[in-house]
Amino acid sequence: MRLPITLIITGLLLTVSPLSAQERENNTVQEAFVPYETGPSTIYRSASGASGAHYWQNSASYEMDVALHPEEHRVTTSMTIHYTNNSPQPLEFIWLKLDQNLFDDDSWGAKLTPYSGSRFGNREFDGGLTIKGITVRQGSESYRPETRTVDTKMKIDLEEDLSAEGGEISLTIDYTFVIPEYGSDRLGRLETEEGLIYEVAQWYPRVAVFDDVQGWNIRPYLGAGEFYMDYGTFEYQISAPSEYIVVASGELQNPGEVLTREQQARWQEAQESDERVFIIKQEEVGTEASRPRGAERLTWKYKIENSRDVAWAASKAFIWDAARINLPDGDQSLAMSVYPAESAGDTAWSRSTEYVKASIEFYSDYLSKYPYPTAVNVAGKVGGMEYPGIVFCSWKATEGSLWRVTDHEFGHIWFPMIVGSNEREHAWMDEGFNFFINGLSTNHFNSGEYHRETNARLLNNWLSSEASEPIMTAPDQIQPGNLGAVAYRKPALGLRILRNSILGEEAFDEAFTEYIDRWAYKHPTPDDFFNTMENVSGRELDWFWRGWFEKSWTMDQAVDSVTYVNDEPSEGALISISNNDRLVMPVVIKITQENGREEILELPVQVWHRGDSWTISYDSSSRIQRIEIDPRREFPDVNPENNRWIGEQ
Repeated sequence: MRLPITLIITGLLLTVSPLSAQERENNTVQEAFVPYETGPSTIYRSASGASGAHYWQNSASYEMDVALHPEEHRVTTSMTIHYTNNSPQPLEFIWLKLDQNLFDDDSWGAKLTPYSGSRFGNREFDGGLTIKGITVRQGSESYRPETRTVDTKMKIDLEEDLSAEGGEISLTIDYTFVIPEYGSDRLGRLETEEGLIYEVAQWYPRVAVFDDVQGWNIRPYLGAGEFYMDYGTFEYQISAPSEYIVVASGELQNPGEVLTREQQARWQEAQESDERVFIIKQEEVGTEASRPRGAERLTWKYKIENSRDVAWAASKAFIWDAARINLPDGDQSLAMSVYPAESAGDTAWSRSTEYVKASIEFYSDYLSKYPYPTAVNVAGKVGGMEYPGIVFCSWKATEGSLWRVTDHEFGHIWFPMIVGSNEREHAWMDEGFNFFINGLSTNHFNSGEYHRETNARLLNNWLSSEASEPIMTAPDQIQPGNLGAVAYRKPALGLRILRNSILGEEAFDEAFTEYIDRWAYKHPTPDDFFNTMENVSGRELDWFWRGWFEKSWTMDQAVDSVTYVNDEPSEGALISISNNDRLVMPVVIKITQENGREEILELPVQVWHRGDSWTISYDSSSRIQRIEIDPRREFPDVNPENNRWIGEQ
C-alpha cells in the first residue's frame, strides 16, 4: 500500500496524491534533485567545506625599489621575490604573471578586443613590461635562468628543483614599463588642472599560484578575468618628485621624511577623529608649504603583511583628508581620501572618507574585522577597482554613485583580499558575494540614504532570454554585456534568496561568516563554499547549486485550480499548484478568504521531490477570494501572470 505524503506546515495539513507512471515520465523537475557532486574529501580539503588537516599553500613576499618618472609616465623597479614552496611536490620551474603585457600591442588580450572596443581592452597603447634582467638565488648559488615568455606569463626554469615542504628561492628582477592613459579600467593616468593623477596596479611580475587543485594556475590575463595570488609581506619604497603625494597599500613607514610637521600633526589628529581632518587642504595643493623642503625627490616607504597584492597612486593635485575607523574589540584603522579640486564638493568626494569609514565599519561588524592599518580611496581615471587597503574610484562620481562604487570596492577587501578565491576562473565568488553584501551595507548606511527598493524579479527578462549564461561561466568566456548579470547580479540574488527565503538570516549568516573564517587568507573553491553552507546550516542545497549556479534554469510556479470538499467552502479547499519549469524553489502562498481571513503558507522545496504538481488541503472557512504565489516577490518567477488565482465574484 502506498501512503500519501503529508507535511504539517503552520498548522495546516498539506497532502499530495501519488504520481502515476505517466506523470513521473512527464515530470520536469527530477534532474533538480539529483545529488550535486562536489569534489571528494582529501587530506587538503574536507568534504565538510573546511580546509583539510594537511592543507598547504605557497607564499610569495616582495621587496621593491620603485621610481616614478612623470616626464615619461614611466615606472622603473628593482625587486626581489622571496618564494616558499610549501607543497608536497618539488618544483622544476616557476611561472610568473606579467599582467602589464596585456598592454603590448601584440598581446592576446589586444587581439581579442572587439573593433568597437571594450572596458577591459587595449586602447591603442603599445606597452608592457621591459625586463632587463632576472637572477635566481637558491641556497648559496646565484644564476641567470632560462626563461620563456608566453603572452602574460613567463616560465623560469630552475637549475635545481625547489624542494617540497619549505623550500625557498629568491628572484631578483629589474624592469620598466610605461603607465597607460587607460589601463583596462584597472590603472591609468588622469590630467587635472593641478597635474596628473597616476593610478598604478598590475605593475610588477608576480608568482602564479601553485595549488592542490590545478598545480600552476596559468590562465592568461585577457582583461575581464581578474586575479589569483598567494599571500606574503610587501616592503616597497616609491621615489617620486618631491611635489608628489604617494598613497599605497599598507602603512606609511616614514611620515617624518615625506610629510611636513603640520601634516604629521593633522595625521595624528585624524586618527582620533570620527570627522574628517584635512591633511592637505584644497588651498594648499601645489604650494611650497605643502611639501618638505630641500629635496628634488622623496621616497615613500610602505609595508603590508599577509597581503596578496599592492597598488599605489601618485599626484601633485591631491586634496587629502582622513578620519578614524572604529573596529571591533576597540581596534582602529584610518580612512583616507585623495582627490583633485575638480572632484571636491559636499555631494561629491568631500564625503568620500565618510563613505569609506561607514562601509568598513559595517563589514567589520557583519563579516570579520578589517585587517589593514589604512584604507585609501583614490579619485582618478579608473571607474572602480579594488586592491588591498586602497581602491580606485571615478573622479566624476557623486552622491549615490560615489557611495556605491566606494562601498563596492571596499567590500572587495573581504572577497577576494581576505578570502582568496580564484577570480580568473570564478568571478562570482568575489563579485557576486560582494554585490550581495553591498545591498546590506547600503540599506544600513545613514538610515538608508541610498537605499533602493528591489525585488527578485528584476532579472527576469535576462534570466528568461537566450542571452542567459550560467554563473559558473569563466569571466573571459562570458558574452559581452553579460558580465554584470552573470558575475554580479545573479549570484548576489541567489545569496539574497538563500538568506531571506530558504535558510533564514540567522542560519545563513552563521554559515556565511564561517566560510569567511575557514578560508581567510586561503584559496577556496566553489565546492568549499557549497559544502560549508550546507554543513553549517544543516540544509541540503544540491537543487539550489545546480539550478541557480551550474545551470541557466528558470522558475515558473503556478496556481492551477481550487475546488471545495463536497462543494462546500466551510469543509475545506483543495488548491492545486505546479512547477512549470526546471528551477525549483520553496513555495510561499497568500490565501485571502471572503470573510477577510488571510494566511501565508510556506512550503519547503521538497514538495517537488516526486513531481511538478502539488495539491494542498487547506482548512478554509469561507469561499477563497484570492490566492497569490510569492506575494513578497522573493523569488525570480519568470511568469508571474499565473501566480494569481481570483475566485468567482
